[in-house]
Amino acid sequence: MELWYTEEHTPTVRFSIKVKNQIVNIRSQFQQISVFDSEEFGRFLTLDGLMMLTERDEFIYHEMIVHVPMAVNPSARRALVIGGGDGGTVRELARYSGIEHIDMVDIDEMVVNVCREHFPGTSCRLDDGRVHLHFEDGLRFVRRFENAYDLIIVDSTDPFGPGEGLFTREFYGNCFKALSPDGILVNQHENPYYDSYSHAMRRAHRRIREIFPICRVYQAHIPTYPSGHWLFGFASKKRDPLSDLDSAAWESLKLTTRYYNSDLHSGSFMLPNYVIEQLEDAG
Repeated sequence: MELWYTEEHTPTVRFSIKVKNQIVNIRSQFQQISVFDSEEFGRFLTLDGLMMLTERDEFIYHEMIVHVPMAVNPSARRALVIGGGDGGTVRELARYSGIEHIDMVDIDEMVVNVCREHFPGTSCRLDDGRVHLHFEDGLRFVRRFENAYDLIIVDSTDPFGPGEGLFTREFYGNCFKALSPDGILVNQHENPYYDSYSHAMRRAHRRIREIFPICRVYQAHIPTYPSGHWLFGFASKKRDPLSDLDSAAWESLKLTTRYYNSDLHSGSFMLPNYVIEQLEDAG
């Protein structure tokens, strides 16, 4: 008997992966957590039936959400990761010797425990001495700080359920306050292709643009995410992601990456016209 994981991207579009077996299927206080094993994508994690990562393509997401801001500000010392329970964002940040302190805030400790056990490739740096784990609401956590972080990365789920509060104007305002004078905020920005996701993307962009003087959007191709076309938001008080890109400093670090490079960095901000129109229409 064949076993397939199927995710509904829209009421009329579904995405399926043939799986070998289901490894985990548990419910936390916040959501349903499942881990599957597949031939094509290796192990993959779903939360409430939505794909979060696969072993095969997670490097794309995690490299793009970390190395883009770090190449703009290689001198960043203190970072906050909100969400990111799989550990992949922390893994990439921990590769920078100049990073002195990483706070990771995830509301669901059970997700972190599952990923520690079943995704050692992403969770491998959660025990780094610079990493401090906090299991609480990221919206409440960030309220406490002012001028505390050089980089905030919002590695959240979609804007409903446990992640809903991380797409509000209040949250982005608190992030602005918590950042240093030249601090950077990066967030996963949904996809622009399907209407329901596009609506969330435009709403988030509008709210961030109301608060940050520099607000740009960049893109990556992630095969297992809805439509495969995924956006990230870059917001800053001072640093522009293109004119302030320090390619020489980043390349001098000699980090080995599978997706990100400094040429791709610039190209990722060159968006298709239909995406530009959506962002302009965000108001």
